[in-house]
Amino acid sequence: MTLMDSFAGRRVPPAVTDAGLALLFTAGALVPLVPMPADVPALRTPDALFFVLALLSGLPLAVHRRFPLPVLLVMTAAVAALQARHYIPHLSGPQGTSIGPSYMGVATAVLLTARRGAPRTATLVVAAVIPAAAVTEAVLAPDGHRIATLLADAVLLVGAWALGRLTRARAAIRDQALQRAAALERAQEANARAAVMEERTRIARELHDIVAHNVSLMVVQTIAADRIQDRDGDKAHELHGTIEETGRATVTELRRLLDVLRTEDEADADPSREPPQPTVEALPALVDAVRAAGLTVDFTTTGTPAELPAGSQLTVYRVVQEGLTNTLKHAGRTHAELTVAWEGRHRRLTVRLCDDGPRPGEGTPPRPAGLPDGPGHGLLGMRERIGAVGGSLHTGPRPGGGYCVHAVVPLPPPSPTPSPAQAEAPAPDDLSFDIAGHYEGHPPHASHPRPAGR
Repeated sequence: MTLMDSFAGRRVPPAVTDAGLALLFTAGALVPLVPMPADVPALRTPDALFFVLALLSGLPLAVHRRFPLPVLLVMTAAVAALQARHYIPHLSGPQGTSIGPSYMGVATAVLLTARRGAPRTATLVVAAVIPAAAVTEAVLAPDGHRIATLLADAVLLVGAWALGRLTRARAAIRDQALQRAAALERAQEANARAAVMEERTRIARELHDIVAHNVSLMVVQTIAADRIQDRDGDKAHELHGTIEETGRATVTELRRLLDVLRTEDEADADPSREPPQPTVEALPALVDAVRAAGLTVDFTTTGTPAELPAGSQLTVYRVVQEGLTNTLKHAGRTHAELTVAWEGRHRRLTVRLCDDGPRPGEGTPPRPAGLPDGPGHGLLGMRERIGAVGGSLHTGPRPGGGYCVHAVVPLPPPSPTPSPAQAEAPAPDDLSFDIAGHYEGHPPHASHPRPAGR
C-alpha cells in the first residue's frame, strides 16, 4: 500500500488509483463466467442479480476515500450475497480454501479503511465488522467446513487490517519526521536571524566605540588647540591637523560600518567587505593620538608577544581606547602610565592603565564616584568585552589620587611543542591576576602611591 500510494501520489491522481482498483476487482468478480473445473461443485448460472452483486463487490472502491466505512460494508454484504446465492465458490469447502477476487476485494477494502479511516473507525472494523463477516462466512459454509471458513476469513481480514494500520503508522512516523525536519529548519533560520541581530548589535557597539571615542578625542584636541593658540601657533596648527586626520578616520570607519549594516548579505559572501579591526599592534598609534591631544603617556610593553585571537586583539585595543578617552575626559592633560605585559608562563596578557588625576589648577571636574557602574556604554562595554573573551577587569580610584584600569585577557593554550618564548616568565613588577579576576599580588595602586588629589 505504501508503494501504491507513493506511486499514486507521484504519477496519477488518487481518484484514478481508486478507480483502477475498482475496475480490477469488478473484473475479478466476473471470473465465475469462465467455465469452472469439473471437480468444483456446480455454481449458479449468472443472471441479472449476479451482475448487480458483482458490480457492488468492486465498484464502490472508486469512492472509498470519501466513504471508507460505507464502502466496506456494501462490498462485504455483496460478497456474502454472492456466496449465499452460490455465484462464487465458498471460502472453504470440499475443494479446500479458495480465496477468489471477490474475497481479495473485501480484504483490500478492510486494508484501505484501516489505513485511511480515523482510529475509531479502525477499531470498529476490527471489533465488529471483521467478526461479523467471519461469522457470516462460517454460517454460509458447507457442513464440516465452518470452523475452517471462520479461521480463514478471520486471518485474511485481520491480516489486511493489521497491514493497513502498519502502513498508517509508518506514514504517521514519516509525517512526524518531516514536521521535525521543518521545525528544525525553522529553528535554524531563527538562530541565523538571532546571530544576524547579535552581529548587528556588535557592529552598533563598534560604531559607538569608534565614533564616540574619536569625537571625544577631537573635542579634547580642539580645546587644547584653542588654549595654546596664542602661545604656540605651530603646536595649535599641529593639533588642527591631528583633528582633521581623526575626523577623516572617523568618517571612513563610520562609512565602512554603515556599509556592513546595509549589505550584510554581501558581506557574508565577500569577507573583504568587512572593515579592518584594530589589534594590539595599533596601540602605539593610539597612544600617539592621545599624546597629540595633550595627555602624557608612558607606554611600556614587556614579555614576548604571542598569538591572540582577533576578538581578544580587538578587546584589548578597545579597553585601552576607552581608558585613555576617559582619562582625557575626566582628568584632562595629565600623566598616565600604560603597561602591556605578555605573561607567557601564566598564559595571559595583562593591561594596566593608571593616571595621576587632574593637575592642580586645571579646573577639570573630578571623576564621578558612580562612573564604573554608570548607565553608559563605556566601562560596562569594557566589562562585557573582557568577559566575552574569558578575562577579568578591575577599575577604580587610587587612594592617593588618580584612577586605574586593570584588564587580564587569557592567551590561547600552548601548542604541543611550545617555543622558549612562550614559556617566558612575567616581569617581576607586573601585577598578576588569575583568569577568574582575583588578585595574586598588590592592588592596582599599590606600586603607584600618589598624593591626595582627585
